[in-house]
Amino acid sequence: MIQDFFKKLVKAQKDLNREKIEEIVNELHKLNVYRFNWVRDVFEQTHVKERASKTALVWRDMDSKDESRLTYYEMDVLANKVLNTFRKHGLNKGSVIYLMTKVHPMHWAVFLAVIKGGLVLVPSATNLTVSELKYRFSDLKPDAVVADSLRAPVLEQALGSLPVKKFLIDDKKWGWNAFEEESTNAEPTDTYKDDVVLNYFTSGTTGMPKRVLHTATSYPLGSITTASFMGINEEDVHLNLSATGWAKFAWSSFFSPLLVGATVAAINYEGKLDPKRYLTEVEDLRVSSFCAPPTAWRQFIGLELGAYKLDRLRSIVSAGEPLNPEVIKLWKEKFGVIIRDFYGQTETTAIIGNFPFLKIKPGSMGIPHPLYDVVLLDENGVAITKPHETGYIAIKLNPRPIGLFLGYSDQSKNQEVFKGGYYYTGDKAYMDEDGYFFFVGRGDDVIKTSDYRVGPFEVESALLEHPAVVEAAVVGVPDPIRWQLVKAFVVIRKEYAPSRELAEEIREKARVVLSPYKVPRIIEFVDELPKTISGKIRRIELRKLEEERRKRGEKPKNEFSF
Repeated sequence: MIQDFFKKLVKAQKDLNREKIEEIVNELHKLNVYRFNWVRDVFEQTHVKERASKTALVWRDMDSKDESRLTYYEMDVLANKVLNTFRKHGLNKGSVIYLMTKVHPMHWAVFLAVIKGGLVLVPSATNLTVSELKYRFSDLKPDAVVADSLRAPVLEQALGSLPVKKFLIDDKKWGWNAFEEESTNAEPTDTYKDDVVLNYFTSGTTGMPKRVLHTATSYPLGSITTASFMGINEEDVHLNLSATGWAKFAWSSFFSPLLVGATVAAINYEGKLDPKRYLTEVEDLRVSSFCAPPTAWRQFIGLELGAYKLDRLRSIVSAGEPLNPEVIKLWKEKFGVIIRDFYGQTETTAIIGNFPFLKIKPGSMGIPHPLYDVVLLDENGVAITKPHETGYIAIKLNPRPIGLFLGYSDQSKNQEVFKGGYYYTGDKAYMDEDGYFFFVGRGDDVIKTSDYRVGPFEVESALLEHPAVVEAAVVGVPDPIRWQLVKAFVVIRKEYAPSRELAEEIREKARVVLSPYKVPRIIEFVDELPKTISGKIRRIELRKLEEERRKRGEKPKNEFSF
């Protein structure tokens, strides 16, 4: 039975080793998960049933100072009321719900309700603009939206006249009028292994954001990889520093801790991270397992760490891009706990990582999880076996890993990544003699900045809306804090002259349609852009140009930084 498997998983998480992980994976492959509803079969039957009075979620808001604690039973009751409310408004299996809220207990309740009811959830970043939302709605029309008061006006504008049900998590204006009167019980919907329950939009390379389809099994079951890399167990208070709307939130704030019966800690803050206040909350909540992006770790080590005790912290991980060895060293010296790196994608769960039992190699993202058969391929799709030779990170499709997404909504994108019996991640790495993987970079043009992925095409399209811009090419340039900064090479019309004022005008124009992290921080005016014989922009040449300039310490005359 599926419940027996998860009981074994909970027990194994307390004492993970390579043999036990492989044993769990082998059992998972043998499970009959043709019909599977994660909330019914795991959350309720394994955890609510046996841990009803245990705290499932402790939530704090850094600004309002509000706090909420929910047991597993109370969380289930809240989710049932949400599901019953949805059903009362005609939302049933297959109905599409966009979720765009701050970190809030209702966010977890909506996740649970949607999965239990077999609906389709589209978690959406809280900083999306009207234009970005309209693009998403054109790809997948919503039947309902769930928002908070701060995000509601943007959603209202993006929806326009679309006939959509609307719900506010912090106000009864939208949809929740009879919420408290709803039954505390709700019947689960039968879902099957390939039923789509989650959709995420991720940046593409030469086109607009791609819609990623996840199933009733891919994230719900595949998240055992993330849980085992983090080493999280039922005794932990686990905190993940991640904004809602991103796949990492689903990985680390929802599925992984709730898979093993842990307590989820959640901290809401708006705007720029205040590392001092945040770390104070980590200490006060007595967090034992903590996941944060490299940008946050770099900010934390800039604090006076002697002011913090953090005596409960036993397991800490980083994900997003490689973490500086110096950051790992300083944290270990102060607290005696090493920050472990791991790697994955929106299209997968965690693929490669540093298990708690693994000896850490500085700069390495670890070894593949047994759930995924990971290889490095050369330009011809041939497996690389020689150490230190760079190749494309790919996953064997036979057998198809449970944690792998079903595919993109755009079939042409599927043809690009599923080929020759492999799924190509689009990232490059090399492997050492001991099988440790080292991240090299994207195999395409996607920019990684402050734990966000940015597709250049989307930014270039926004820049072209300014009347002065004839052409634009966007690349990522190295940055010690954010890993990469978004830089735009811009060709302008003859009647305009390069200047800081014009660069600022172009940026302001882009702000109207782009999320803040996508707006270029550097703009360089150029006479022309390098192109292929067919007219495609060669961004690789621009990246090489930047690397050479930085080695020589050169700054172009018409470059402006912000």
